Parts: sequence; structure tokens; C-alpha cells
Amino acid sequence: MDKIKVVIAGCSGRMGKTLLEGILQSDDLTLHAALEHTSSTQLGKDAGELTGSICGVRITANVEDALQGANVLIDFTRPEGTMHHLGVCVKLGVPIVIGTTGFSAQQKAQLGAAAQHIGIVFAPNMSVGVNLTFKLLEMASKVLSHGYDIEIIEAHHRHKVDAPSGTALGMAEVIAKTLGRDLAQCAVYGREGVTGERDPSTIGFATVRGGDIVGDHTVLFAGIGERIEITHKASSRATFALGALRAGRFLQDNAAGMYDMQDVLGLK
Repeated sequence: MDKIKVVIAGCSGRMGKTLLEGILQSDDLTLHAALEHTSSTQLGKDAGELTGSICGVRITANVEDALQGANVLIDFTRPEGTMHHLGVCVKLGVPIVIGTTGFSAQQKAQLGAAAQHIGIVFAPNMSVGVNLTFKLLEMASKVLSHGYDIEIIEAHHRHKVDAPSGTALGMAEVIAKTLGRDLAQCAVYGREGVTGERDPSTIGFATVRGGDIVGDHTVLFAGIGERIEITHKASSRATFALGALRAGRFLQDNAAGMYDMQDVLGLK
């Protein structure tokens, strides 16, 4: 069986390097091309050098040349870069896995239009475990909809600039939707002083920042006489890369359309 020919956009970034490692260690994937922006100091170098090896693929900024003959592009870059790559993917009929975040409403509409022509997996969190956790939270929320207080505790490294994390907010959205609540109305992001008794309809957040924690998330369902905790802990970025590579494989067997990791994992 022929290997799946993968192109990596932003190959010298943190996720790009992790994706390169995953591809070079895979039995069914091969690195077809490695992309960087036109001002990158990495252009012309062997992409394998980014992971301490030699693979024979030179880093390029020519998107159209890179995508010729490719089976899939994996893109964890910036919205403007992804949109440029997307246009070339549509032109050449190459499916794309998008882990980029921060798109405007107009750009998301363009993604939807492109999905009429090519397969797209678009998910802000590619972790297999996180996406399975989303499904588990949906199931738990249905069963524990009454008599259980819901709190989300998340921890990340000292350099993270936003809080709560996007994943924690995503978990809360799943729970709120399942319970028929509006997260904007029921979220509690901090407590201090005399707060009074807890409103049972709220979803609370607690944030920890320190050290080099990649990402820990726990959702606590606290009832009378028992509590249920659903936890996901990421120990490296490899979990996101492995999910993206799994999404790339998924697109080889599926028609044009917009997919997310729930589709990839068969959780819908």
C-alpha cells in the first residue's frame, strides 16, 4: 500500500516539529513537502534537521509546488497563512487538516465554502483524548443533570497568557449545551470574599498557572455522598500531532465536506 503523502505548513514551529517527528516515525505516512513563510531562515534546509535527522525534503515557501501530488496538508499556522494555503488546496484538490485558531466569522465562512470542494478537518484541539473527553462529558451531563455541582479545574505552564484555557471553555460549552444552559449566563470565573451559597445552575472555573505544565483539565461533578471526576492530562504536544495525523488518514477515505475530530473518532 502506498504511503500517504503529507505536507506540513509551519514546519519549524513547535507543532510543526512535532508533526515532522510523527511523520518520520510512521509506517504509513511520508513527508511530501515542508512549508515555511518567505522570510524564514529555514528555507532551503533539509526539514529533517529540525528533528535531528536528514529526510531529503527541503523546506520551501512555494505552496503550489509543495502541494503538487500531495495527499493532505496539515496546517497549524496563523489565519492569514491558512487561508492562503486553503485557496491552493482547493485549486489542486488537496484535503487539509486545520489546527489553526483565531479565524474571523468571514474566514470561517470561507472554510465552509471550501469544504464543498475538498475534505477539511477543522478543530481547535486535535487531541484524541480531549475529544473523547468531550463525549464523556456529554454523557455524564445527561446522567448527572440534577443534584450535582459542576466545577472545571485547569492547569497550564507559566507562559500561557489566557484563562480559562480554550479547552476548559470547550468542555463547559459541551456541558452547558447538554444541560440547556447559556454558558455566558451560568459561568463563574472566580470567587473571593463572602460569595454566599453556590448557585446550583452555575458552572465554575478554577485556573492554575505554573512551571511547564502542558495542560491538565478536570471536570468535577460533586453530588451528595459522591463526586465524579473526569480528567485529561497532556504530557507533551505529541498528543495534538498524533490526532492531526489521524485526521489526515481520515480524509483519505472521506468525500469533500467539513469534519471535526468527533467525526474522525467516530463519536457522532
